[in-house]
Amino acid sequence: MEKKSENVINVNIKFSGRSIPVSLSSDSTVRDLKSLLQPLTNVLPRGQKLIFKGKVLVDESMLRSSEVSNGAKIMLVASQGLHQGVISLSTNAMVPLERKRWPTSNLRRMADTNRVKEKRNVTDGKSQFERWKATGVIALSECNLTAIPIEAWTVGPSARVLDLGHNSIKDVPATISSLCSMQKLLLNSNEILDGSISWEGLTSLKSLTVLSLNQNHLTSLPSALGDLTCLSQLYIANNELTCLPTEIGHLTQLQVLKANNNRICTLPASIGECTTLVEVDLSANLLMELPETFGNLKKLVALHLSNNGLKSLPSTLFKMCIQLSTLDLHGSEITMDLLRQFEGWEDFDKRRRLKHQKQLDFRVGGSAEFDEGADKSF
Repeated sequence: MEKKSENVINVNIKFSGRSIPVSLSSDSTVRDLKSLLQPLTNVLPRGQKLIFKGKVLVDESMLRSSEVSNGAKIMLVASQGLHQGVISLSTNAMVPLERKRWPTSNLRRMADTNRVKEKRNVTDGKSQFERWKATGVIALSECNLTAIPIEAWTVGPSARVLDLGHNSIKDVPATISSLCSMQKLLLNSNEILDGSISWEGLTSLKSLTVLSLNQNHLTSLPSALGDLTCLSQLYIANNELTCLPTEIGHLTQLQVLKANNNRICTLPASIGECTTLVEVDLSANLLMELPETFGNLKKLVALHLSNNGLKSLPSTLFKMCIQLSTLDLHGSEITMDLLRQFEGWEDFDKRRRLKHQKQLDFRVGGSAEFDEGADKSF
């Protein structure tokens, strides 16, 4: 055992202004090291260039033969366009993905509008409450809120929509159950953490069809998510999720799932039970493979998988998903030669071309060749 421990070395990877410590065997190859760095840096292995003592390390070389020893310092240079998700190393310098940069004139106009709104809300609070109750829409987006106003709960069963997007709300209390008829809950772009949502209160909303939790600070979703059986649209993009609960398979009415820009490594096989899915966005995650059950999604039209570590696809995807016409594979290692081997490829390609000819939302511009991220082999 002592001999084996002596074989382990610790190296420091210099990347984006910080040092990343990594432990591995000196018998490991450079490719092994790149695989370890993928979840730590959000950079695909083929987008990594490792430089040691002024030389670029070759994938097939062993660390020992490359003279990489304990305490070595290695520089990582990332290729442009091969990052996955939002790189946490530079979040302070990034503009949130869903917050637009407005021209100065627009900002002034918005500021003036907000001042008018604030004045109106102070003097006309009663009419605002009456408007909420009459329309069923509680519109509180971009109001600089740090908590959900108590007045919102008094709307009760009259509420159909609660829009709290683009605030700084941290907690979703159990009181949310008082809005028992709510159909849409928009909580995108807030400060919500895993433990700050009362899922007991949330899952009591049996009419909820749309739930948006985009751009918060979630690292996991509970099994209780599966109790929202009426959900047709689920937006959980731009968080820090590493997986989805098995119970997602209970969402048998789900049509849209957008979970892009997370850190999801694996998907549960139960996702194949969401047979009403039409659009799935899993781009910019850490997926190495998809479960074979994806072939059960016969209504699937659009599948976005760009910037993942995928090397193949479920064997029945093209054969069983007979409505699939959009497939985004940019930033993956899947090649055209591989795709042509799948049963049902020809039919998919016809649908893909037809959609392109109709100039719908398609990612190929001016080319009849398949170019949705699949590397071409010549």
